Amino acid sequence: MTKTIERPLLGITIGDPGGIGPEICAKALNDPDIYTICRPLLIGDAAIMANAVSFCNLDLNINGCQDVSDGRFIPGTLDVLDLGNMPLAQLKHKTVTPAQGKAAFEYIDTVIRLALDKKIDGTVTGPINKAAINAAGFHYAGHTEIYGDKTGTTDFAMMLVDEDFRVTHVSTHVSLRQACDRVQTQRVLKVIQLTDLTLKRLNIKTPRIAVAGLNPHCGEGGLFGDEDETEIFPAVKAARALGILAEGPMPADTVFSKMKGGMYDVVVVMYHDQGHIPAKLVGFQFDNKTDTWGQMAGVNVTIGLPIVRTSVDHGTAFDRAGEGRANPQSMIEAIKLGAQLSQKD
Repeated sequence: MTKTIERPLLGITIGDPGGIGPEICAKALNDPDIYTICRPLLIGDAAIMANAVSFCNLDLNINGCQDVSDGRFIPGTLDVLDLGNMPLAQLKHKTVTPAQGKAAFEYIDTVIRLALDKKIDGTVTGPINKAAINAAGFHYAGHTEIYGDKTGTTDFAMMLVDEDFRVTHVSTHVSLRQACDRVQTQRVLKVIQLTDLTLKRLNIKTPRIAVAGLNPHCGEGGLFGDEDETEIFPAVKAARALGILAEGPMPADTVFSKMKGGMYDVVVVMYHDQGHIPAKLVGFQFDNKTDTWGQMAGVNVTIGLPIVRTSVDHGTAFDRAGEGRANPQSMIEAIKLGAQLSQKD
């Protein structure tokens, strides 16, 4: 007898109400195929979602929920766990406001608690505005740091995924000076280990991990810095001793081309822009003639947490919020990957 696998229940935050988060959530869940892989529950405000449905001209019903058990999880209906913390009269598209930052933070806090309490199987997050979050009194650099704090996790990292193009970061939202200081053997080793475990969860049995160098040409024998020899190489050596198929440090100006060509499954990078620039060059396509993003691919995954968290790999796009022209591609991909990672055995 074939065992029926229940679709994972995903909590999806709508992001900053003044950005494109509500719109891309509505558009993503307008795709009936999403309901074949998961049970999506939006975490936000029912009135905000009704407004997004309206200006996007979508034929969707709103089911305001007070509890997870109120969800219907059927195509054509948006199930919204309604926190009621953002009155529609106070909504300001394209604008940073403390009220919207507070609402966005409360969506995140709620979805994390639901996941920790095992009421949902995984979490997906819409884009937030860091200035708005901080203006509301919540002093975090971003989603990744909120999740680390709220789950009591110290060893976590950011991974960007666009199909077979993957990068994991040793550091993210810190200054470049601080990023260099954070390239330390134990941290690099931990990120390699977390990366290996995550790819195995994605059914890659023996992940091939390339580790980028910090300095140009990996320091050129110490001429341009010694961190590659003193911090990164020992981490790669230790990882290999643990049975992890890691190589490096490798020059960052060629390693991404090698991964794109199929030589590696992922690149461990040393800082934010070293990973984000190539990932977004591959995943994002802007057309200046039409002033549209023809493609906004890629998913942000926080690895090392006790719960699943995937996210869009873009911001709130205040410049086009409330206009009905935001591209939901990254949200759709985040939901799909979140469903895969949350699938029960």
